[in-house]
Amino acid sequence: MTGGFEGPDTAPTTALSAVVARVTVLADRLEVPHAEIFDVGRLSAASGVPEPVVKALLSGRPAGEPEVQTRFVQRLDLLRRTRLKPNGRKYTQQEIADGAGMSRQQAGALINGDRRPTMEHCDAIQRFFRVHAGFLTAEDPEALANALQHTEQELLQTLAARERRAAAAADDPLERLLRDHGVRGIAWRAAQLPTDQHRDKVAEWLDMLLESVQRPHS
Repeated sequence: MTGGFEGPDTAPTTALSAVVARVTVLADRLEVPHAEIFDVGRLSAASGVPEPVVKALLSGRPAGEPEVQTRFVQRLDLLRRTRLKPNGRKYTQQEIADGAGMSRQQAGALINGDRRPTMEHCDAIQRFFRVHAGFLTAEDPEALANALQHTEQELLQTLAARERRAAAAADDPLERLLRDHGVRGIAWRAAQLPTDQHRDKVAEWLDMLLESVQRPHS
């Protein structure tokens, strides 16, 4: 079976533009440098798209689309270079063959580009390397968009955590006091009190406030 691959279309490029825009907004909101979010090497490893193509697509330039078999060989080579064994070495053809349930000859022909992959081959190799479905076959814009969607989810989780912390701080009387007056402001006001007895009252009130808040230890 060799069918199941779809021809190129404009939808992946449109989806990529949309996710780039969303990620840019989130990065700006969280003050994360664009160079970190749109790191070409990281996105290439995550998507399987060659670095020059990632750079072109992020710039909005057409980068051409390789034939299905060429794309498969490029991404399988990237998987072998970036998804290594625990000892830091590449998986051998025999190990890939065993893990993907095929002969060593089949695995070798696929790795070398001597055999056109079927969807069954792609699914088996993707499972072996523990990458998502479509990693070996998606068009470059779609593959890059998928990688950026993972980044988007991470940024959304970071934003949600920050907003939860801000909401908790808003309900914390000590946080409100420090936000409204600051440590120096509180100390200055206490210093204006006429007697040590008044200042002791302030210290006593602050101790009571600290006990009532019961701030969690970091």
